[in-house]
Amino acid sequence: MGCCEATNPELGGVVSETAKPPAWDWPSQDASLDRRTAVKGMVAAAGALAVSSCGPASDDGLTRVRLAFCGQLLCVVPYEVTRARGHFADEGLDVELVYTRGGNAAMQALVGGAVEYAGTSFDVALQAVANGAAVRRFASTGRLPLFALAVAPGRSADIDAVADLANTTVGVSALGNADHALLLFLLDRASVDPAAVRFAAIGTNLFDALRIGQVDAAMVQEPALTLVVEAGGRDLVNFMDIQEATEHLGGAYEFMGVAVRASERDQRLPEMRRLAAALERGLADTRTIPVADVISALPNELVAGGDVDQLSGIIERYRLSLYPEAVTIEPAAAGRVVEAQEVADLLEPGAVDLDILLDTEALAGA
Repeated sequence: MGCCEATNPELGGVVSETAKPPAWDWPSQDASLDRRTAVKGMVAAAGALAVSSCGPASDDGLTRVRLAFCGQLLCVVPYEVTRARGHFADEGLDVELVYTRGGNAAMQALVGGAVEYAGTSFDVALQAVANGAAVRRFASTGRLPLFALAVAPGRSADIDAVADLANTTVGVSALGNADHALLLFLLDRASVDPAAVRFAAIGTNLFDALRIGQVDAAMVQEPALTLVVEAGGRDLVNFMDIQEATEHLGGAYEFMGVAVRASERDQRLPEMRRLAAALERGLADTRTIPVADVISALPNELVAGGDVDQLSGIIERYRLSLYPEAVTIEPAAAGRVVEAQEVADLLEPGAVDLDILLDTEALAGA
């Protein structure tokens, strides 16, 4: 379950086709991506892939590995910055960034043997393990969910607290998706009976429904949030802001990070540490270099047809909140995701042992 994904992914199969990721909700964007875009033919042959303690060497002597991940743009940023700034290569790695349509597909590719690593939201990792996948999460690249609870322009004067959502209609992408689970967690913390809220499952295009008042509030991402506020709405709770997340969630909320198959953890440990070291430098760059340089690191296809000035402003606004200073995982942040999943009845209490899923020792000796 990632940015807009359902729970209980089917982990028995693998990604079956090349797909353009829903990377950025630009209006009418229709761009095809390059070789970093999809799992390609290797996924279809996942079961036949051999795995070794280190990947095959490329022509320049670098170790070649494949990292699949959800193609939501704000998740992608640190990975592409790490690649563009040469940090993977500095660690002796030739990392192929494999875009998939959502984190479930990335996790399927990992479990099926099509890639060596998967970058997904922590929701996806939890559901995968609850459904029998043997993976270890060892690095974090995103510490907040990419959602905000926004109020429709026509209701911004009436709804100024979560408690005001009783007897209103709130839009989510689908029941059981990440945004719905997070909303239920928020209602629980505000002591609002979810039975008093009407949930409208209206897909990923929540912006228009919110803008014209078909719903009173909705869980949106960027740039929909910016556009709603410009239209006279308001952001009631912005989970992409670390101060607001701390106020409403209790702190960071483990989101994007990297997992490896548990059976290969020990043999890949030196490689995992090099990958994490590269990503940590990429995170530092993402937080500090000029935003223009961040955007220039992204594949042209991800920003083609979009409002680059708007994107620049969004990255500048959120980058210190969204992206952690270090890749080490905070168990408390992961625990908040577990609690949200349990509150939403999407995860049975005790279904996942965080001491096993979270490989906090992997980077201890790096």
